Amino acid sequence: MRDVYRITRRVAVSNASVLVLGETGVGKELIAGAVHQLSHRSGRPFVRVNCGALSESLLESELFGHVRGAFTGAVTNRTGRFEAAQGGTIFLDEINSTSLTLQVKLLRVLQEKEFERVGDTSTLRTDVRIIAASNRDLMGEVREGRFREDLYWRLNVVPIEIPALRERRDDIPALISHFLDYYNELNDRYVVHIGPGTMEALQDYHWPGNVRELQNYVERAVVMAETDELTTDLLPDCVRNGRTQMAPDADGPTPANFDSLARNVVQAGLDEIGQDAGDAHGSIVNRVERELIQQILQACGGVQTKAAARLGMNRNTLHKKIKEYGLGDDG
Repeated sequence: MRDVYRITRRVAVSNASVLVLGETGVGKELIAGAVHQLSHRSGRPFVRVNCGALSESLLESELFGHVRGAFTGAVTNRTGRFEAAQGGTIFLDEINSTSLTLQVKLLRVLQEKEFERVGDTSTLRTDVRIIAASNRDLMGEVREGRFREDLYWRLNVVPIEIPALRERRDDIPALISHFLDYYNELNDRYVVHIGPGTMEALQDYHWPGNVRELQNYVERAVVMAETDELTTDLLPDCVRNGRTQMAPDADGPTPANFDSLARNVVQAGLDEIGQDAGDAHGSIVNRVERELIQQILQACGGVQTKAAARLGMNRNTLHKKIKEYGLGDDG
């Protein structure tokens, strides 16, 4: 984090574009705000845009504005975020969520400092510093064809990578102290002491949700505490027993949380078969492999040659495993 602070201070005094990288909840918006506040633009607007929260058409209008009649419902002219941020800073969060079409327009703003409102032919000039953020590996997105390489290099003038909370556990006591002060004042409470074993439990937890998750749990503890002490019984089960909390309706693991989800899968398997049972490898790994093969087969439309290539195994090996796991016929 000292490197993060050092880079933040150095880049703030320039006009360079900044790309803030890190998992969800590590504080990317706070670093973007710090860059703005430490810059010569601090007296001008700091405008935030969550690119993942809007569809392509709405995001384009949000960023660049539109003129009356540009589309159904456009009954008046609308000023976009780039105009609103004139002279200041615009923070584009979840930049990886933008479409390739919109990325072309963002590239033009970065290179030419100009844009048009949706439905307009007049070109507007802009003097805005762009700070972008992503919780995905943008170079990986470039390789997959989901993000333009030229835009990546224009944004990535000065990258600031924020480590996950589990990689900087020494920060946890200071963060807890900060959040206790904040939520005590907000809720007119006085929870100032840390009970036995509480700090250890908080520092041992994996924190898939990073600082945002810690903030949540401290707020909950302040609200629920009946004394002036933060005790382990005020913490959720996932912190007390060291397991990662999993959302029941999640569509699937995100890259940032995959390690912790794998840990949960293994733990659940051990709990089911018994901690002292033999052949834990066969009982757990085989079931995971069966599920992997089944999903890859479905994704490849049942074509075993394609599935084998995705899995990195030859077709004969895959064919044997399909029969072994009872996943299909011999075809």
